[in-house]
Amino acid sequence: MVHHHQCKAIVIACNTASAAAYTTLRDELKGAVPVINVIDPMIEKVINNDNISSVGIIATKTTILSGVYQEKFKRRKPSLELHPLATPLLAPMIEEGLHHNQVSSVVLDEYLNNPELTNIDALILACTHYPLIKDEINAFYQGRIKILDSAIVVAQKLKGILTNENMLAQRDTAGKGIFYVSDYTEGFVHAAKLFYGSSINLKPIILNEH
Repeated sequence: MVHHHQCKAIVIACNTASAAAYTTLRDELKGAVPVINVIDPMIEKVINNDNISSVGIIATKTTILSGVYQEKFKRRKPSLELHPLATPLLAPMIEEGLHHNQVSSVVLDEYLNNPELTNIDALILACTHYPLIKDEINAFYQGRIKILDSAIVVAQKLKGILTNENMLAQRDTAGKGIFYVSDYTEGFVHAAKLFYGSSINLKPIILNEH
């Protein structure tokens, strides 16, 4: 699949999938293309910021229970105070388009007022759905803390890797987006448009393709 579609790099654009499958996928591809997860670039960004001494982490239950952020932070920067909180209603709420309204306001108030998130310097949005409600989260905190968006951090990391590998596109014209999905459903089409913001060309993957 990677070679057939001339893939430059693979981004595992999900915290849960990154925790579960990154090492396996990296080892399977054996360096054929760079493989980037959404966790390690965020870890690097936080531990290199001396202004962050206490960080909140909001994510799905699976990501929080995996302990991946906790383990990596404690190993890399033991002095950092960690405040993980599972926020399982946020992803389905976003997928259903129930954000920037009264529903999201009530749900966010309930989660962000949790005592676990008291006295933090920064908050990691540890789910790739959460950037869609970043402005609502920032409004809740009124700019008092740093909101860390994994989408931006990972994009910067990917650009750095492609630059170092001399694989950045050289043309000035815009490219054409084709998105291959393992489970093509109308629900996924709707959710994808929330992120992409326009019509989107989705194609199903043939899983036994070589």
